[in-house]
Amino acid sequence: MSHRSLVRRAEAGFTLIELLVVVSLIVILASIGLANYHNGIVRAREAVLKEDLFRMRDAIDQYYADKGTYPAEITSLVSDGYLRAVPKDPFTNSATSWQTVQSQPDPANPTATPGVYDVKSGSDATALDGTKYSDW
Repeated sequence: MSHRSLVRRAEAGFTLIELLVVVSLIVILASIGLANYHNGIVRAREAVLKEDLFRMRDAIDQYYADKGTYPAEITSLVSDGYLRAVPKDPFTNSATSWQTVQSQPDPANPTATPGVYDVKSGSDATALDGTKYSDW
């Protein structure tokens, strides 16, 4: 074999080291992309949770302003037309897992039954900022 044919043969393909470097770079970039994708999904669920909590709390406030009492349960907001439906908690994927906070008895009207004053997520998971979703 001549020197030229050896040079052509060596230049014709990739070495094992070159292939390993390329594959490892692809794996690193894919893992970074996967982590960003996962965080994006969590951020989207957190945004949905914040919006759902805002809408339900706003409906509770409107209910109280109209009727002078808090609703007995969350489903009262739907039956009285303040919400179209009770939204699903994006972390528990259930509309029945919401945790309710009962109102304090009204000193001006001690016979009135306490109702739903606030609503919180039923999830025990931790948010990206380190707080619990159930504390929002």
